[in-house]
Amino acid sequence: MANSLTRFDPFSELARLDPFRGFDEVFNQSLLGPRLRSSGMTPRMDVAETEKEYVVKAEVPGVKKEDIKVNVDGNQVSISAQTQQESEQKTETMLCTERSWGQYYRSFTLPQAVDDTQAKAEYHDGILELTLPKKTGGSAKTLAIH
Repeated sequence: MANSLTRFDPFSELARLDPFRGFDEVFNQSLLGPRLRSSGMTPRMDVAETEKEYVVKAEVPGVKKEDIKVNVDGNQVSISAQTQQESEQKTETMLCTERSWGQYYRSFTLPQAVDDTQAKAEYHDGILELTLPKKTGGSAKTLAIH
């Protein structure tokens, strides 16, 4: 498991020539990032690693499983979902209808490529659980939510 500390090298990101690597972390540390996190637009996640696989648990409450999309491309994983809610309250003197909508999005890079043919996604009680077996190499795949 990856429980070791590594020294921070500010130039190591440049060496990989990936202009978007680390964008999520930079954005979340900006002034706008905490507002998006508090409004629930970036799902909170737990990522665990075993010798054979990664297990990701992401909070996406209030979303139908049909509205969740998970994309796996090598070691890059993206989770997106759309939510819509509508409530209506009627009393003798007042009528109130409220609507809200939003989109969850989170993308992250794992240390090792994922075997997308064996990858699984399940959604229960607002928690999306991904089981992502490790492999070398990779290809893109969209996962069906069960």
